[in-house]
Amino acid sequence: MMSEPNARAIACRVIHATESEGAFADELLARELTDSSLSNADTKLATVITYGTLARRLSIDDQLRHHVKRGLRSVDPYILDVLRMSAFQLLYLDRVPAYAVVDAGVELVKASRPKAAGFANAVLRRLADQGAAATPEGDTEPALAIRHSHPRWLVHQWVAELGSKDAVALMQADNEPNPTALRALIDRERAIQILEERGCQATPSSLAPAALRVRVASGCDGVAVPQSEASQLVCLMLSPRPGDSILDACAAPGGKSAYLATLACDDGRVLAVDPSPRAGQRIRERMKAAGVTNVEIEERRLQELPRGRTFDRVLVDAPCSGLGTLRQHPEIRWRRSEADIEALARSQAELLSSAAAFVKPGGTLVYSTCTIARKENDDVVDGFLEASADFREDIAYEPSDAVAAVLDERGRLRTFPHVHDTDGFFAARLVRT
Repeated sequence: MMSEPNARAIACRVIHATESEGAFADELLARELTDSSLSNADTKLATVITYGTLARRLSIDDQLRHHVKRGLRSVDPYILDVLRMSAFQLLYLDRVPAYAVVDAGVELVKASRPKAAGFANAVLRRLADQGAAATPEGDTEPALAIRHSHPRWLVHQWVAELGSKDAVALMQADNEPNPTALRALIDRERAIQILEERGCQATPSSLAPAALRVRVASGCDGVAVPQSEASQLVCLMLSPRPGDSILDACAAPGGKSAYLATLACDDGRVLAVDPSPRAGQRIRERMKAAGVTNVEIEERRLQELPRGRTFDRVLVDAPCSGLGTLRQHPEIRWRRSEADIEALARSQAELLSSAAAFVKPGGTLVYSTCTIARKENDDVVDGFLEASADFREDIAYEPSDAVAAVLDERGRLRTFPHVHDTDGFFAARLVRT
């Protein structure tokens, strides 16, 4: 029993830093786990608690409010995070005895806020003894928000854009663990064989030809690199040919640039552009891991590139709300707002217009995001096409079977967590006439 509180302590630190300091859970948890000596079982426990607590925060708070008479806003933020992660275990996990969850939560509070240990003990014991209270019923947006733990504005948006049935399925999928996907750097079957020899169980993905899935991404050096299936499909939609010149306009952290460089072969060239902090370092690390050398890196804004240089292929993987990645980044749902979507759509439209100037006549431009929001996707592309007489949607190319399987009736790529079990991505392929 001594190891589990260590897993919970790590989860608690990550949850609290994510909620109170604006940290990103995946990056912080990865660092914590790398620096720890947890067993595989405890690593999994810390991961499940962290992501589950952050994802189901609204549902958890709806349960905790029955046991905190003075209201959750009155509770110290650290203590509230301990209560949330303990409540997640009591309500959603069934392999750990309730008394162990309560005791571990009380110990975490006692170590930091000893005077509040009695309060935490009382709240958690009441929850453990009484179990889950009834949740709001019906298909109203407030009820759906609480049951599926999504902000009400996002429930409204997804019901309007997808319909109630798909919106509910999407929210349910958002609360499930995110599968770990890799891109094989060698023949996929050989990569799977090598990984299994290293003790890492791997299976081929049905979504992308180079993709495979693993339980843990460790031990894949030289054989595979992390990259979601949806991200790989976007690269395939650009369909680089050997020798192509390619511009990746928003390249960090570099996964797509590395794959595009591989698809363009050694005689192709990729220019990876990104102004974000440490972009160059992150991209170089990805290139080294993927074993590619035909990538040039520019740490500046796209608009600062010399005019007159053009490319056969241009990818604009635009900064977006990330609402298609809520399994991987559960905290994003609580940080975004409708106003954010409007502002992002405006900057995306400007970025797409700027990138278009670097496309050769007859060249290909792919606009993509990792969100499901229509305003950031279809509306941006449609607005660009209306304003750009020298571009049209490219419907004449022959997509690969993998890409064709996720195209809608307009030829635009769409993936959804509840449909394809991968991140929610969008992409449109345009051609300069």
